[in-house]
Amino acid sequence: MRIVIAGGHGQIALRLERLLARRGDEAVGLIRRAEQADDLRAAGAEPVVCDLESATVDEVAAHLAGADAAVFAAGAGQGSGTARKDTVDRGAAVLLADAAERAGVRRFVIVSSLSADPAHPGDEVFDVYLRAKGAADAEVRSRRGLDVTVLRPGRLTDDAGTGLVRLEASSGRGAVPRDDVAAVLAELLETPATAGLTLDLISGQVPVSVAVKAVAGN
Repeated sequence: MRIVIAGGHGQIALRLERLLARRGDEAVGLIRRAEQADDLRAAGAEPVVCDLESATVDEVAAHLAGADAAVFAAGAGQGSGTARKDTVDRGAAVLLADAAERAGVRRFVIVSSLSADPAHPGDEVFDVYLRAKGAADAEVRSRRGLDVTVLRPGRLTDDAGTGLVRLEASSGRGAVPRDDVAAVLAELLETPATAGLTLDLISGQVPVSVAVKAVAGN
């Protein structure tokens, strides 16, 4: 499969790119800065410079041409203000979805966040982030031309992955290593029956492949 990943230099994306390259898939990472390219090549991915805060739908669609799936794993990141929560966490996700529709790429997986909700209350930066993520999820799910899976990880850690997760429609609060988020994403991309699902992800007791098959009804 050829898989285009927005936020290709992010911590989850780099892990996903390594997994995809290892199993023989073709990973393409969209990045903001050319100096990030070597890190993607080291992960086995093809780097493409494309700033989703300034690119047009047609420009992004051109990068998606011929892809089998698109993954939105971008984020404004810690330390960014409320404005970029909207332009990146919401706006860039919607742009990628619009571009995927235009390019005829149906399979779309978006990395969201546990508790993301467009009506989330509060005025702190994290509250704005959760509203932006929730709005992105809703807008992307509304695209009739896409087969969307929304993955909502809990608090992210850099602990070594265990390969054991809890993946459900509602999991409760918890943390999860980025390694395991990437592993779940890789499995979701190979499991089209998960399209239409919104899934919470935290660490648990079930192997990743078993957990994904269970939610897919296999």
